[in-house]
Amino acid sequence: MIERKLLFLVNPISGTRTKEKLIAFLTQQLDAAGISFEIEYTNATGNYTLLKEQIVAKRITDIIIVGGDGSVNQVVQAFASLPVRFGILPVGSGNGLARAAGIPTKIKRALQVIIDGHTMPVDAFTINDTFSCMLSGLGFDAQVAHNFARKAKRGLFNYTKESLLHFFKAQPYGFEIKLPDFGFFVDAFLISIANSNQFGNNVTIAPQAKLNDGLLDVIVVQKMHKVKLPYAILKQLSGNNKMEQLVEDMEHKNILYFQTPSLEINNSKLAPLHIDGEAVATAQTLSIKVLPGYFTLFVPASHNK
Repeated sequence: MIERKLLFLVNPISGTRTKEKLIAFLTQQLDAAGISFEIEYTNATGNYTLLKEQIVAKRITDIIIVGGDGSVNQVVQAFASLPVRFGILPVGSGNGLARAAGIPTKIKRALQVIIDGHTMPVDAFTINDTFSCMLSGLGFDAQVAHNFARKAKRGLFNYTKESLLHFFKAQPYGFEIKLPDFGFFVDAFLISIANSNQFGNNVTIAPQAKLNDGLLDVIVVQKMHKVKLPYAILKQLSGNNKMEQLVEDMEHKNILYFQTPSLEINNSKLAPLHIDGEAVATAQTLSIKVLPGYFTLFVPASHNK
């Protein structure tokens, strides 16, 4: 049996917990469990060339991300090509992927998941070759992500506040959506492309999404009267908007919800784009495809069946 060697990558600015206390706790727990580990910090550039070499040389088996969804995106993208497994200690503001995988938000319990060692394969996807492992989108929620990224203070309260402020200014964008066997034009407030089932904080956007089904869940919030918009979104978040046959139902639904392994979006109006909650530069054409079983993640035993 290969000896486990853990590398914790800590985001120094993610969440609100004191990192010094967290590191002291990890040291105590892992020493008691007899597991070898090291601690490094994430960096804003995402350049881990030197660390990659060290991981190979030291035969690191597991990389544990101490941060939120942005940190998960950055670290998995950097190291998925190596023969390592990934774990998450969720200390971000949303923790969408961790919640979707059933990972507890209490650090002691999340660490126990990693110590127990149960894993499952997890899909990812690309948008114009840019990596995403959870949820990306165009339009309304992307504009919120852009504005939120410029805030000095993060957290659910400020995200909700930003969402409400932007709601009254939101305008639909024109899109052309091309699926492998079908295409259509739509005016929409937002398009979400999901591998995970939620935005974070247990706000479920794609109730039927699974982390390793080889499919992307796509949610299109079509143009509608502003009075109807919050009710339509609430219906989607509550899981009451069933997946439909697009040809039959698209003209009768405020929100379209479907699955596909790939799609292309013509974004001629340059709606803003976010990838895993991080604001990024948008583009006129977006080619999106799933990466089945892209990385291995530690999950509770009950979740890896």
